[in-house]
Amino acid sequence: MATTDDAPSPEGIFSLLDTDLYKLTMQCAILKFFPDVHVAFAFTNRTPHMKLTRAAYRWLQEQIGKLKNLHITAQEVEWLRTTCPYLSSEYLEYLESFRLRPEEQVQLAFDPDETGEGEDVSGNISLSVRGLWLETILYEIPLLALISEAYFKFVDRDWTHANQVENAKRKGLTLLEHGCLFSEFGSRRRRDYKTHESVIRGLVDASKEAETNGQGWQGKFTGTSNVHLAMRFGVPPIGTVAHEWFMAIAAITDDYANANELAMKYWIATFGRGVLAIALTDTFGTTSFLRAFVKPAPPSNTTNQPDRAQDPSYAQVFTGVRQDSGDPLAYLQIMKKFYTSQGITDKKVIVYSDSLNTDKCIQYRRATVEAGLSPSFGIGTFFTNDFVRASRPDEKSVPLNIVIKLSEANGRPAVKLSDNKSKNMGDEELVRKVKQTVGYEEREWKEGDEAHRWDK
Repeated sequence: MATTDDAPSPEGIFSLLDTDLYKLTMQCAILKFFPDVHVAFAFTNRTPHMKLTRAAYRWLQEQIGKLKNLHITAQEVEWLRTTCPYLSSEYLEYLESFRLRPEEQVQLAFDPDETGEGEDVSGNISLSVRGLWLETILYEIPLLALISEAYFKFVDRDWTHANQVENAKRKGLTLLEHGCLFSEFGSRRRRDYKTHESVIRGLVDASKEAETNGQGWQGKFTGTSNVHLAMRFGVPPIGTVAHEWFMAIAAITDDYANANELAMKYWIATFGRGVLAIALTDTFGTTSFLRAFVKPAPPSNTTNQPDRAQDPSYAQVFTGVRQDSGDPLAYLQIMKKFYTSQGITDKKVIVYSDSLNTDKCIQYRRATVEAGLSPSFGIGTFFTNDFVRASRPDEKSVPLNIVIKLSEANGRPAVKLSDNKSKNMGDEELVRKVKQTVGYEEREWKEGDEAHRWDK
């Protein structure tokens, strides 16, 4: 479903493809290798001082119920078949009959801060998702988008949509002028759908202007992670894999020492060597990941690797890596040293995706080019939830920082460590055990305050 330029934008979620591409790619791989695995997901509000009201909760409850009505259309399937040829025919056939069942799979509750039934009473929400991994993987993005929309529809209402197209275009032009290759990654924490479509419109406008202004800018708007908006605006859908893939495989196998390698092995067996080949390194710390990255990569379509010492390493096969936690400039030096030590002379890509803005992108691009690597940027909250207060334009209307993460798989708890300990998640005792198993190196980053990283 698409809206015309002058039509009011719908509220909530109205397309199954209103999600990030890496959810579809992972679902495709799950269908092939893990169709019977049961999982659970849990919600965390990293900005706990920002709470929903009862009115917001009731709206959220209603919108979650409506997710059962989503289904993919024949037009969308055909677009996926043409645009995303790495998605198997078996998977596209599965999507044609796929339905979410929120009444069975989503548990939502409201814990008010005070007694009374007033609509303005605030409180904490608890939210979890349980079911087959194959089915429940598509909840995370729409649920997070709905929670954010509920907050800014009922709690913080001191903002307007004014100038969102222009603001996105201005940001896009700045990035393009400075040679940045960037995509939009803001589905999870967007203010609402109208904001999201305004941002894509502004970035498309910036891209068109840059192509015709005769300035010879080297930057490029490469696309959006949101599949629905990629189809609607005719831009490439962007994405590969999420921490969830590594977390689940580690929990399923209970083999944290080899989880990174197993995750890459199954990925290549699904899509082939060099396809969707940006590696996410920080699920259990980048240091432990790099020990797996040097191992021989199996041929496509097999998870067996009896004796393949002559095969290229995963580091050679993968186009590059994604930086999603910790100090980006320290990460750059780690990857430069790593590729050099492996004798890899190809210009590998680093995709930066953690709390970016234009200034950071320009800074990291300069440093990455100087290091002989190729920078790219996945920009989320800075595009889709960057607002000021309507009553006090010099003050930010601060976004929520919310996540939904895998909490267990096949009955075993799941953990995530990352390159910044403030992002670590999971049972404390298991986190301690995994740290010892993988040789995790504790790191902190001065900008790693999850509760206040978007306040300024």
